Amino acid sequence: MAMIGLFDTGHGGLTIYKALRAAMPLRQFVYFGDHGRAPYGTKSATEILELTKSAIITLFERGCPLVVLACNTATAIALRSLQQEWLPHSEYKNRRVLGIIVPTVEIATTSHADAPMNKHETLAVFATQRTIESQVFEVEIHKRNPLANVIPQICPHLAGAIEAGASEGELEKQVQDAVAACLEKTNGTAPQRAILGCTHFPIVEHLFKKYLPASTVLFSQGTAVADRLADYLQRHPEFNQREEKRADVFLTSGDAIAVSRDAQRFLGLSLPFERCAK
Repeated sequence: MAMIGLFDTGHGGLTIYKALRAAMPLRQFVYFGDHGRAPYGTKSATEILELTKSAIITLFERGCPLVVLACNTATAIALRSLQQEWLPHSEYKNRRVLGIIVPTVEIATTSHADAPMNKHETLAVFATQRTIESQVFEVEIHKRNPLANVIPQICPHLAGAIEAGASEGELEKQVQDAVAACLEKTNGTAPQRAILGCTHFPIVEHLFKKYLPASTVLFSQGTAVADRLADYLQRHPEFNQREEKRADVFLTSGDAIAVSRDAQRFLGLSLPFERCAK
């Protein structure tokens, strides 16, 4: 079957890779982490757009007809422009680029015991500052439920702490503070649903479950993206042509040895990253 490319600025997208690998064992994946130019959160929208486009081209040239931006910042800042303004007029116009925010919102607003959201439900979104400031989660949620009460909650240092290998105690304090700040906005009322809107956050999902009220249904992106991508592939048979199954490929713009070591610590997977200059 056709290879699927995955792009992230660092390790966070590996949580998406892990979910897709479990859901699609016959697929080959090519993962590109732009560790050498991360983080993207401090870069301008123009820089993010150009870096994301460059990464997509790298994956296209590696033979991937379909690329998933396994990064909320790249999805929020660059995806729409790339899909609408660049890709249709490029030499890659027959290929596709997808994001991870819309699939997450689709699942979070419809999937809970097969029941859609009630009109006035409260849905919290925990994410990085750049993703929250883009308001893309709020926009997509309100497209599906205009009356939903969306509570955006910035977790300013959590993704960086996870990637840096911070202690469990430090991570727990950051999650506890984020949940407390969210509940303060609702006057202590539990949100009915909550989205972990950063690909790093599944690593500390157990901590969010510890501090969020038990009644809050928590949605993590890996499961949501795997579900919606499977549906997309069913509707697009051009990406289902049989090809020889090869080993997954892991690319980085950073130090391949260090990135491979950190990936083992981050996700517990032995992944042989190779250096890619682009």
